[in-house]
Amino acid sequence: MDINLQKTLLFLLFIGIGILLKVKLKNKSELAGIKVIILNLALPATIFIALIGVNIEASLLLLPIIALLLNVVLFFATPLVFPLLGIKKGSPNYRTGQLLLSSLAPGLSCFPFILEYLGDSYLAKAAMADLGNKVFVLLVLYLVAMRWHYKTQEIENTSNKAKFKSLCIAMVSEPVNLFIIAALILLSFGFHMNNLPFIVSESLSRLSLLMTPLVLLFIGLSVKIKKRQFAQIISMLLLRAGIVVILGIALITAVQINVAQDRLLLLAFGLSACSFWPFAHIAAVDAQEKRVLNFKKTFNQNFAINILAVSFPLSVVLILGILSAGTLFASIKTMVLLAGILIASGLIYPAFMLVVKKKTIAQIQSLDTETGDSYKLKRVSEN
Repeated sequence: MDINLQKTLLFLLFIGIGILLKVKLKNKSELAGIKVIILNLALPATIFIALIGVNIEASLLLLPIIALLLNVVLFFATPLVFPLLGIKKGSPNYRTGQLLLSSLAPGLSCFPFILEYLGDSYLAKAAMADLGNKVFVLLVLYLVAMRWHYKTQEIENTSNKAKFKSLCIAMVSEPVNLFIIAALILLSFGFHMNNLPFIVSESLSRLSLLMTPLVLLFIGLSVKIKKRQFAQIISMLLLRAGIVVILGIALITAVQINVAQDRLLLLAFGLSACSFWPFAHIAAVDAQEKRVLNFKKTFNQNFAINILAVSFPLSVVLILGILSAGTLFASIKTMVLLAGILIASGLIYPAFMLVVKKKTIAQIQSLDTETGDSYKLKRVSEN
């Protein structure tokens, strides 16, 4: 069996173990403890290592910009389909979906397959593109999450200066952001992992190793997907994938990307699973709101976890299917067909719900008519 397919099955196995561990870990405080370790130790260490290990090449600087633009387009495009799925604008689920669906997690979902099928040089390109994605998910989405938090809690009387001060305090108090700042400062002075003292680099490396298994176990422990919500999330992610393929076709046509491997890289990177890092922002906002009496929820943590749980296996299946098919999906015609299939599949659930709704309305109207007719017959018989 292919080694990367085995890794994928291993990731799914960890999620499965997490689901089985629900029997043992019934207390919410135990689950909260795992989340604390992820958000305050494993995740900051992973981000620090990823940032300080970057070697920026001038010839590849366009790739982070393209990835960042993809994030921005997904941020504004994906919510357009939410009303079709029954997600109301301005609801916690709406904001949660918008934050998650615009993020990418190529490290877990596409890097192993890019390395296997496209080679080292394309993995380097993907890593460079991920820089733009990291800026978006770590900085831009954090600022967006805090802005929505202020708006939801109706913090209107506070001046812009006070809001900025509050935002800065919140950013500095988060371990993730502190590690990002430290990594960027060290990087600007030419430091890398091999320049750091052994005790520091080894501690961070060992903490980083906890990241993937803990996140996958946490997803398995936290996931609570109802049948209807599962169909809703699958539809959402399929429509997101269809939008990504359409954007890929547009970019390939506009820039004239003719190399098949470059086209496949674009597709694989764009179809990456949703990132765990926006969940860190959601958790930070949720923690702040719980300190306030009669607070309004900005996000829905359970919905975010469910999106992550479904997004990972779906993305892996799509990416593995595309890359293992050789250059088949490098053709524009095949891409158009793929986009059509993804969007059509994503519209099955909303179409089904529309039919059910119309049928229910028709039954109610029919019942009202029958009731009215029986009432008229009764009046006639009485007269």
